[in-house]
Amino acid sequence: MSGSGNGLLRHLLLPRDHGSWSLAAEPIALGLLAAPSPAGVALALAVGALFFARRPWQFALGRCGSAHRRPALILLGLITTCAGAALLAAGRLGGWANLWPALLTLPPATVFLALDARHETRAAKAEMAGAATFATLPAVFATLGGWNTTMALSLAVVMLLRAVPAVLVLRAFLRRRKGGPSPTIPALEVSAAAVAVVAALNHADLATGAATYAAVLLMLRALWLLGPFAPTLRAPTLGTLEAVLGVVFVLAAGLG
Repeated sequence: MSGSGNGLLRHLLLPRDHGSWSLAAEPIALGLLAAPSPAGVALALAVGALFFARRPWQFALGRCGSAHRRPALILLGLITTCAGAALLAAGRLGGWANLWPALLTLPPATVFLALDARHETRAAKAEMAGAATFATLPAVFATLGGWNTTMALSLAVVMLLRAVPAVLVLRAFLRRRKGGPSPTIPALEVSAAAVAVVAALNHADLATGAATYAAVLLMLRALWLLGPFAPTLRAPTLGTLEAVLGVVFVLAAGLG
């Protein structure tokens, strides 16, 4: 494929919102790490394919112009076919009944798609709905891996307590940096509540002790970013920092 062909493929395929990469990758990584199984690998392939389907879908609808609509439709067809085949493999390998936690993704996914249709993907509700959609996925990996319902749902709750506060904290930090209104207090309150809930889950043997320490680390990050001595980080640096913290959290919550 020529260089221009590679450039077109990246243009049609890769999401422009770099923060979405971590929000999608962390739940998949947590599910595979905590409850590895062949069915989970197939599910990861299906979810990954659907993640890359959004931008071709936008081109297909004419949302990004009509110049590349035909190649976008071809690419969308290939992606959805791959996603369907991977999901079929997950159901056959792990049992269709064990895919039931995937139903939990439908409410937040519906909210996100509705806001996306109105070009409001930058709204707080849309970003939290997108984060919640992916954050519920570890429960599916867990049931495919043979976990019981309580443990599976607890894993999803732990991921939610990472993803949703992260959205609020980063939004507040970036808004403050741009001089706009910054909802600092709600972001800090949700971060503190996340620490309390993860600690309670750990006390009930439904989360790892390391996950509690990771939640405290994320709380300290929130206090640093939103406190009186907040750093002046650029968006790429902030994204790198958050990605590193995401890896730490996934390892802490998934191992053991």
